[in-house]
Amino acid sequence: MKMLHTLFAAAALGLAATPVLAALDQGAQAPGFTAQGALAGKPIRVDLGTSLKQGPVVLYFFPAAFTSGCNLEAQAFAVAIDEFRAAGATVIGMTGGNIDQLREFSAKHCAGEFPVAAATPELIAQYDVSLGATGGARAGWSDRTTYVIDTDGTIAFVYSNLKPNEHITRSLAAVRSLKHK
Repeated sequence: MKMLHTLFAAAALGLAATPVLAALDQGAQAPGFTAQGALAGKPIRVDLGTSLKQGPVVLYFFPAAFTSGCNLEAQAFAVAIDEFRAAGATVIGMTGGNIDQLREFSAKHCAGEFPVAAATPELIAQYDVSLGATGGARAGWSDRTTYVIDTDGTIAFVYSNLKPNEHITRSLAAVRSLKHK
């Protein structure tokens, strides 16, 4: 019996230590925004409504500029940008962390291929992507969540995982599936 209690306690601790990433549901209306950002090292304003007029938007939230996983993810989106464009999509990166470094990050890791923007705490809350909500220690930072937003402003796809590996392939597949509707 003592062994069984030990196993249950270990399982409970394991579950408590595993972050559950929250995100908006597929089919929900994406909150609109205009944000300060950068493209190829130059300051710009990023507006979701304007971007949606051109086609679906891949909006990916990442924890912070110049962190290892975020660098890899931005580089992978930059490498795949021609495929996203061929599918009619715009890619926008969004973060609440290290926003003072977005100009340099946009030029270096995004290779000037797509904009990155500063997410306000309110926008992070609206998209339900607070890293603090997942047990992270960085207040104001977002978790790693990718949304594909269809041209009518509804969320067509959502993927949350702190590992950057599959965000690009999954969101590209989701964008491509929209073209077949």
